[in-house]
Amino acid sequence: MQLAHTAALVTGGASGLGAATAKALAAGGARVFALDLKSGIDQAPEVDGVTYVPTDVTDPEQVRAAVATAAGSGVPLRTVVNCAGIGPSARILGKKGVHDLGLYAKVIQVNLIGTFNVLALASEAIAETEADENGQRGVIVNTASIAAYDGQIGQAAYSSSKGGVVGLTLPAARDLAQYGIRVCTIAPGIVETPMLATVSDEFRAGLAAGVPFPRRLALPEEYAKLALAIVDHDYLNGETIRMDGALRMAPR
Repeated sequence: MQLAHTAALVTGGASGLGAATAKALAAGGARVFALDLKSGIDQAPEVDGVTYVPTDVTDPEQVRAAVATAAGSGVPLRTVVNCAGIGPSARILGKKGVHDLGLYAKVIQVNLIGTFNVLALASEAIAETEADENGQRGVIVNTASIAAYDGQIGQAAYSSSKGGVVGLTLPAARDLAQYGIRVCTIAPGIVETPMLATVSDEFRAGLAAGVPFPRRLALPEEYAKLALAIVDHDYLNGETIRMDGALRMAPR
């Protein structure tokens, strides 16, 4: 799938994985629309080729409007990368009692339902574009986590949501095949994102020491590089790719 003279939509595009991906897509020639909450966009730097669109991914009307903005930009919408997500932790039964059901539902709502919401509404717009000479219309890349497979203590909600994204990948690819739309998922390990900004260097070094090789944390730019490789590789479809340095998470 070629990026030049096409539009791309990236959720969570104001920081972390999304910001790195939006920047890489723009550098590849795409006209990028970065969706994020207004509070995140207010902190985001200006990037050539990237337009920020305040959007709550759990709100169908907001997402529909953002997709319409990208689809109506004068070039076909071809690429969607879902990076928006949250990762609070809580034990099912802890010192303060039972896991708060509202918190569990919120994590599912943002990470899984938000991903599905964007995937479904964006695919509707992509399906209306003219296919290329190979019958392709677009590609959607979702973000799971190795927590989908190796969930740690306190990650019941997060692992559930990311496991759902993994489970969504193949049926979504099969559903959208008739429209020439591919669907893949990236399952990152531990990445240097704003979620880790509050931890100490010592704690960060301990996390890196657990990675077999390379023995360091991943960079958002490496996620972006993999996302662009999926866009470029037309035979990748229905697959979840771990990007984790061979890390398998311990219980805690």
